[in-house]
Amino acid sequence: MKRLFYIGLFSLIFFELANIYFIMPMPGSQDMNSLDLAYFLYQYRWVFRIICLILLFAGGYHAFRKGRRWIPTLLLLVAAYVIYKINFSMSADHMFLQPEKLLFESREKSMLPDSCLVLNIQNGDEAKAYPIRFLVYHHQVRDTIGNKPVMITYCSVCRTGRVFEPLVDNQPENFRLVGMDHFNAMFEDQTTKSWWRQVSGEAVAGPLKGKDLPEFRSHQSSLGSFFEHYPDGRVMKLDEASKSHYDSLAKFEYGRSESKLTGTDSLSWKDKSWVIGVETETASKAYDWNLLKDRRIIHDQIDQVPALLVLSSDNQSFMAFQRPDANSRFQIRNDSIFQDSLIYNLLGIPESPETPALKRLKAYQEFWHSWKTFHPHTKQFIGDE
Repeated sequence: MKRLFYIGLFSLIFFELANIYFIMPMPGSQDMNSLDLAYFLYQYRWVFRIICLILLFAGGYHAFRKGRRWIPTLLLLVAAYVIYKINFSMSADHMFLQPEKLLFESREKSMLPDSCLVLNIQNGDEAKAYPIRFLVYHHQVRDTIGNKPVMITYCSVCRTGRVFEPLVDNQPENFRLVGMDHFNAMFEDQTTKSWWRQVSGEAVAGPLKGKDLPEFRSHQSSLGSFFEHYPDGRVMKLDEASKSHYDSLAKFEYGRSESKLTGTDSLSWKDKSWVIGVETETASKAYDWNLLKDRRIIHDQIDQVPALLVLSSDNQSFMAFQRPDANSRFQIRNDSIFQDSLIYNLLGIPESPETPALKRLKAYQEFWHSWKTFHPHTKQFIGDE
């Protein structure tokens, strides 16, 4: 009977380690296709725990009855410590918290530099910017823009910023950070406990598997570029409760992080190299960040879509557009886009109100390992069209 105590104890420790191993960046865990197993363990965690506890109690009397009682006592303390650390200190939603107070300020009041990297959104007359140096800690910020609820998300291990409407079947939903899969953050909805991938807004495990969150249009730029295009816009203010967790030196956003998970490779087409991934309705393509910095403008064809990719003089703000036709050619000068006598700003808005705006394409900056993992059929830009 004493064996039941030790079987239950070591099984509990092993289960708790396995439960966290598959959804956290531990050696080898993120290279496996183990999402279904991870979800099964997590959803049935209390079943496994109760079975282990039954074994513990069944053999506990015999384990402590006589002999070296300090051994089971010590092992119980070790197990309690491991379980506490795994479920609290190492739990994603305990490590990364949403802001306690979400406040915004104007350009005049903001202490952030113009070079600060931001994820920005606009709806109607309202425009807001969310500094990457804040988002890399929070992972998720809930807000409204023009009275529309939005969910601003960021995964620093993939370098992916996405904004979604937190709606499931047109019903508002709450989410919490639960872990990661293939190095990308995952959120769990409050109602069905399904898991949703940050990079795509797709439910990848649980009752809602296959559903998608509506994506809200966003783009990444410098804070200076944001205020240039939205002078009345506002930028998210530092949350005092989270201040100690922020990337105050902006190492990550400038590619100077020394972490193996979030560090940048300055060479091209390495796992941690930066790319701009562009999506059309039918295809996707990746563009080397170093090449874009060198050229500042790229003309290309993505499937049947004539594409244009531009980078501003700050070497941070970029946009992708659909060209009117395959023969149209553009130039970029002083952060303005020119096509013959037509002039557009970096958002594709024409100088003349009679001229149609350029159609924007979805474009994201992220690590090459992330883009190719979640766009397995993507093509790479290796030269002019």
